[in-house]
Amino acid sequence: FRTGKGVAWGDHADRMYCGVAAFYRNGYRASLVPQWLPALDGVVARLEAGIEVADVGCGHGHSTVLMAQAFPKSRFHGIDTHALSIAEARVNAAKAGLAERVNFEMARATDYPNRRYGLICFFDTLHDMGDPVAAARYAAEVLAPDGTVMLIEPFANDRVEDNISPVGRLYYAASSVLCCAHAISEGGKLVLGAQAGESRLAEVFRRAGFTRFRRAAETPFNMVLEVRR
Repeated sequence: FRTGKGVAWGDHADRMYCGVAAFYRNGYRASLVPQWLPALDGVVARLEAGIEVADVGCGHGHSTVLMAQAFPKSRFHGIDTHALSIAEARVNAAKAGLAERVNFEMARATDYPNRRYGLICFFDTLHDMGDPVAAARYAAEVLAPDGTVMLIEPFANDRVEDNISPVGRLYYAASSVLCCAHAISEGGKLVLGAQAGESRLAEVFRRAGFTRFRRAAETPFNMVLEVRR
């Protein structure tokens, strides 16, 4: 805030990472496999048959591990730029007995390996990125022809005045300190923040060449958005 250069995720105290992971973990446990994935068109059947899945900005890997436990024929790749989080994600996968099917690696949202993914996931991460359009364009490059992008974002309406609620206040406060500050540290070409709203998120993917975008599910805390070519 003093310099205008932002604050990168890795510059915060170490306890912040596990706190954020714990904040989202229970919501993912409750909704990801039983509700969110079935809301996407044909994705569960493809996961059951076996596809490559990328979890971009995976953090401690809770979302990656949950999917891997539910779909043993698919292979999962967690991507993050934060070394401490990747190390913790590997521990979590090993504890779950999934080390052979779940891979965690350090990479950016614009340079992780191209495996022609059947599913690319962004769990509460796209709005943290300094150039979300570039991340979406790269997803388009490495996605299989019939693949799907699942975008999980904090619940938000498109207008600020429609987000004045306890949840909205929580997200605006956290976004100012964490999300926007990190995006600025990455150059801040488009700083979305945690209350971007569906319309702005859809525009990001339209600019990246995607043509289909819909809200597949929602909770009081999250929107589940399905993106396809």
